[in-house]
Parts: sequence; C-alpha cells; structure tokens
Amino acid sequence: MKSAKKRSKPRPDKSQPLLRQLAAVPAKLFSGAFRQQYGALCFRHAKGGAGIEILVITSRESARWVIPKGWPMKGKKPFEAAAIEAWEEAGVSGAVRKKPVGHYTYLKELDDGDVVPCIVDVFQVEVTEVSDGFKEYGQRVLAWVSPDEAARRVREIELKSLLVDFKVRGRKKAAPNKSKPEG
Repeated sequence: MKSAKKRSKPRPDKSQPLLRQLAAVPAKLFSGAFRQQYGALCFRHAKGGAGIEILVITSRESARWVIPKGWPMKGKKPFEAAAIEAWEEAGVSGAVRKKPVGHYTYLKELDDGDVVPCIVDVFQVEVTEVSDGFKEYGQRVLAWVSPDEAARRVREIELKSLLVDFKVRGRKKAAPNKSKPEG
C-alpha cells in the first residue's frame, strides 16, 4: 500500500520582498481571514530633550526588527493587551494611550506552518520603567533608536510610515499593574 504524501502548504519565502511573499499566498489575502493583533509603539524622550527614541525589538524566530505585539487577551481591552505585550517582550511599562495611533498589516507564520494576514492596531506607550526581569529576557535584542532608524530597521511598509510620522499624542492612561508579574 502506498503511503499518502502530505501536501505542503504554500509558504512565503521570507528572504523575498514583501510583495513576492504576498504573491505566494494569494488565497490568504482575499479570503477575508485577517487576524487581529495589538502592538505597542514604545517611546521615551531622548536625553537632552532632543526628540524621542522608539523601542524596537527582534522577533524570537527570525530575529527581524519589530515592535512588541500579540494576540487579543480574554478580559483585556486592546490597549491593555498592548501594554502587557510591551512588558512581556521588552520589560517596559508606562502610560498607554487608549486609542490606537495607527495600524499596519503583515503576514504571520503560525506554529503549524500556516501563514495568515494580520492587522495590528498600534497603541502609544510612553515608557517610564525599564526592567530586565521580564518573561522573554534573553530571547530578544532591544534597541532605543530615532524614529527614522526604527523605520529603517522594520520590514513592514505601513509600520515604517507609522514610525517616521509618529507624533506623541495627547491624553494617556496608566497601564494596569496587572501587566507586570507579581514579585
């Protein structure tokens, strides 16, 4: 008896430009199956008051530059989930704005190898605390850079635009204490 061969799913070649990656999975783009994520655009005022610095981090799998982001969390509002991701992925906390400052899209490779398009609502986080005692410490590289340098480092075109055009927005809400582990 012949063994059934598993069909391999089309997967984008991540070394290719984004448009070529998208061309490899056209059905995903037109199926209406966008997944929601929440991201944190973490910033601090540069020393000497000369503008701001933005935090970029490396992803754990591919080590490409990104901002902290993750899936919705049960019982958490979107801005709270973004603040929790900032803490878990980068060890930063501070005042988070309740309304998103923008959004971007990208292709996410899931653990099972499937690829899904995601839309990320991005929330401003004015960082007031930095710690090295966070969940993913040692799994990522963190860098505080100018908005232009942050835009140069990330791959997603819409995120590049958000970073270059970022202006600190008005009223903020303090992140809930539940975003940091006890102890």
